[in-house]
Amino acid sequence: MSIQVKNLLKEYGQQKAVNNISFSVDKGEIVGFLGPNGAGKSTTMKIITGYLQQTNGQAHICGINVTEQPLETKKKIGYLPEANALYYDMYVREYLAFVAEVHKINDKQKAIDTAIETVGLKIEAKKKIGQLSKGYKQRVGLAAALIHDPEVLILDEPTSGLDPNQIIEIREVIKQQGKKKTVLFSSHILQEVEAMCDRVIIIKKGEIVADDKLVNLQRSDDRMQSVIVEFKEAVSTDWLKNLAGVSGVKNIEPPIAIGATFNIQCSDAGSVKKQLLQLAIDKNLNIVSLQSREQSLEDVFRNLTSGASASSY
Repeated sequence: MSIQVKNLLKEYGQQKAVNNISFSVDKGEIVGFLGPNGAGKSTTMKIITGYLQQTNGQAHICGINVTEQPLETKKKIGYLPEANALYYDMYVREYLAFVAEVHKINDKQKAIDTAIETVGLKIEAKKKIGQLSKGYKQRVGLAAALIHDPEVLILDEPTSGLDPNQIIEIREVIKQQGKKKTVLFSSHILQEVEAMCDRVIIIKKGEIVADDKLVNLQRSDDRMQSVIVEFKEAVSTDWLKNLAGVSGVKNIEPPIAIGATFNIQCSDAGSVKKQLLQLAIDKNLNIVSLQSREQSLEDVFRNLTSGASASSY
């Protein structure tokens, strides 16, 4: 296993930022590591990469204990932290040459050219880092993480600051890297996680609340079914909340001045559809559209992490 975490604990005084979590990631896997702010994602990543000492437990990279052999594990890791610290007075190539020197790469020029090409930095490569947009600064950080061709990539918010076109490009970079490397990354852009990952780990208040393939998470909880209904007329949400099996009702902004569209969370979409049709008859309402919707990762995430702490670690 390329990444193995066992009973990892990190305490700050009486606060447990990470509370005895265990998981593993194999080569060729791209795993999304998700959680609300303050859940312990960044703390866990810092421990895995050797930038932070755990209170208890173990982390291994390619079978090597991170605490006992920190330099050896760092050789195998490419790390892009959430706070992407760069030297703004250095030119892009100059900075990457510095990183290549740290890693003692023999053919530095080839490694720099490959990293620049991989992350799409070529047109900005002659500029100082301080002159770059936030998105291109993020690419510099990703290039630095890739320059020594590591076996494991740990990416904390890798698409932060990128525009939609850049996000698609970096998504493809990560997917390509995931074919031959192990990738663990966090992101608040859940659509990106859905596009890149088959498996997600969700952490809440320092504890893992889910670790499974996304498709299994979407199907594992009966409460995770939903129905989207659009009425021609204005409709009271109380009518919908009183339907059998309904656990939540969210009003979606209507596309027109009158009428209303609702996302109804429920335990049985088929039953709720039938009840909605009967409600329309009883209340003399006109249903414009009625459909079931497969749960998104956002739905799963909100259901598992609602009420999490908003503090930050």
